[in-house]
Amino acid sequence: MTAPRFDLVTLGRVGVDLYPEQVGVGLAEVRTFAKYLGGSATNVAVAAARHGLRSAVTTGVGDDPLGGFVRAALRGFGVDDRFVVTVPGAQTPVVLCEIFPPDDFPLYFYRPDAPDMRIRADDLDAEALRAARVVWVTGSGLSAEPSRTATLAAIADRPRDEAGNETVFDLDWRPMFWARPEDAPAWYARALTHATVAVGNRDEVEVAVGTRDPDEAADRLLARGLRLAVVKQGPHGVLARTPSEEVRLPPMPVDVVNGLGAGDAFGGALVSGLVAGLPLARTLELANAAGALVASRHSCADAMPTTGELDEFIRTGAAPPEAPADRPAQAAPVPAAPVLTAPVRAASAGIPAAADSRTDNGGSR
Repeated sequence: MTAPRFDLVTLGRVGVDLYPEQVGVGLAEVRTFAKYLGGSATNVAVAAARHGLRSAVTTGVGDDPLGGFVRAALRGFGVDDRFVVTVPGAQTPVVLCEIFPPDDFPLYFYRPDAPDMRIRADDLDAEALRAARVVWVTGSGLSAEPSRTATLAAIADRPRDEAGNETVFDLDWRPMFWARPEDAPAWYARALTHATVAVGNRDEVEVAVGTRDPDEAADRLLARGLRLAVVKQGPHGVLARTPSEEVRLPPMPVDVVNGLGAGDAFGGALVSGLVAGLPLARTLELANAAGALVASRHSCADAMPTTGELDEFIRTGAAPPEAPADRPAQAAPVPAAPVLTAPVRAASAGIPAAADSRTDNGGSR
């Protein structure tokens, strides 16, 4: 069956987030956790769906109960799961964090032989990827094979010079995923040859183009042939630049609860602006507000705001409250899609656990 034309197809990580309900203490002292859908590319697809876009994610889950949770959660948020591959013998990844507001949120990844890193080029729906208005890929998808080849294949045939079709490269730097982090710049350069938009924080643009300076990084990204470069600077705001226009915005002040997921909320709102053809200033205003609003909430996917919530936040400066964890603010459900099953294949070893705190989201302080 031919897939519908999607506004957005993302490719990358998925997992189950277990976030502590006790704030300001380490995992050894945490007593209870809340369970959420997670994973950067997955969160972006959810965020876009909250803005009314038809979105889908290409990723992998294990043949286990948590894989079932992922599929059900995606459908509940209005994200099409037809491109989610079930990998026999693999375990759906789990991610834990610690919450030390306002700016310390260590992540601990449990991703042994992660199924989302075992996606191969022949698992992709090439027609759907070519037809999508926006395709979103991530730097972490380049960290190991076979995901690396699949990530590049997903964007290789995208029309780079066609207005209304964007290929977004989320620079998404997770050094613990790379066996040889020094190889990353070369693979980032490969992906940039197919991208029309690049989004990253200062650490990430340094990996991509060799400088942490936002202005210089934006210029170097545009010199690679991109139409839009976005550099997120956390407490210093965000910079967006095209060959003919520049927008700078300061952060929106919020009481930070959990900075994780703020960058993904930024991404979903950015995509909504690109699809709608909004002016760059309005697109960045929405994205900036989305990042700040999610930083004021506990969860990631469940916290993604609607456009209406963002307009209220921008107008009043007051962050709307997060829906309770047992009643997430969801988009209209989509019908269940056929389950794709990948054969058992050799794959690179996963990471039992790693710590990270990627919170430079450009939307909060």
